[in-house]
Amino acid sequence: MTEKFDPAPPDKNAEDLKRGIRRDKARDDELNKGLKDSFPASDPVSSTQASKATPDA
Repeated sequence: MTEKFDPAPPDKNAEDLKRGIRRDKARDDELNKGLKDSFPASDPVSSTQASKATPDA
């Protein structure tokens, strides 16, 4: 009964902070590279690709 109550226990399913930062930096670097490679252009750069499961409409 002397166990201290922790109102916010660590989330077992949460992503590791350092891994998340590296992933975000990698995505940002990809977007910046795409912007540099397409400059000057009028179409915005997409940092994602359509999955093969989605048919082109």
